Amino acid sequence: MTSLVEAPPAARRITWWRLLARDRFACLAVVILVIVAVGAIVGPILLGDLAVKQNLRAVNRPPFSLDDGFAFVLGSDSLGRSLLARLIVASRTTLSVAIPAVVISLVVGSVWGMWAGYHRGWRENVSMRVADVILSFPSLLLAVVVLYVFSPSAGNIVLVLAIARIPVYLRAARAESAELQSRLFVDAARTFGTKSWAIIGRHVAPTVLPTLFTVATLDFCFVMLTESSLSFLGIGIQPPDMSWGLMVAQGRQVLQSAWWIAVFPGVAIVVTTVSATVLASWARLAMDPGQRWRLTLPRSRRNNKEVRA
Repeated sequence: MTSLVEAPPAARRITWWRLLARDRFACLAVVILVIVAVGAIVGPILLGDLAVKQNLRAVNRPPFSLDDGFAFVLGSDSLGRSLLARLIVASRTTLSVAIPAVVISLVVGSVWGMWAGYHRGWRENVSMRVADVILSFPSLLLAVVVLYVFSPSAGNIVLVLAIARIPVYLRAARAESAELQSRLFVDAARTFGTKSWAIIGRHVAPTVLPTLFTVATLDFCFVMLTESSLSFLGIGIQPPDMSWGLMVAQGRQVLQSAWWIAVFPGVAIVVTTVSATVLASWARLAMDPGQRWRLTLPRSRRNNKEVRA
């Protein structure tokens, strides 16, 4: 039988940034994500011309050499363009697809799920059947079919990925709100005549949002990998635009002679998704008042307690 461990008063008063500072992996993940975000915002302004400028005298230059300047530290592609500049510029395209898709599906699925879970009855049944229908089609296969029929633009990619991921948030929000609608504080609000949407906004949403935020962070990784897969298959981002997945697809043809053209964008995808996953794991504990105390312990003691539990 496991025993409940009460968090000490100091652990309850500790601030978020101090909790983050105690976890080296979460700090590293935040630093990486901030670098990627800053590069996506500032990079195209500073390096946009360098990313598309061709230099046929510097074709397939190997990486880790400063002979041609710092811009070519990661080498060049088959047209002599700076791979570092293209990586930074492509991050904007990748994030401009992943972030809007996650935000749209999060907002629509959360509101829909909390509404269905709070009211129950036919609203819940209809919502769950719609979610089951959408989930019956794999997200990648659904995106391939839709983008093959319509033009493979960034807007269409965002739309199809957002629709495909709505059921994830709908089901999570429905389960949480269905459990909360029978709680005493919700019954008390109904007794005093509070309207349904006011109860959902004031009482249900603040309790459900931490779970949905964790799901959204993990879903960001899935959406970014899906966009990269679509670009790799040739039905995602199209030239002259660039994304990490498209760069991997363009580099596979010269993988044996110029491996860095495909490997470095692939490394960028892996590092970004792993960082988002680590941050989601940290946020799951930080946003749960009952589990936050675990972040005040060293990682070795935290793992030992989790194993014993």
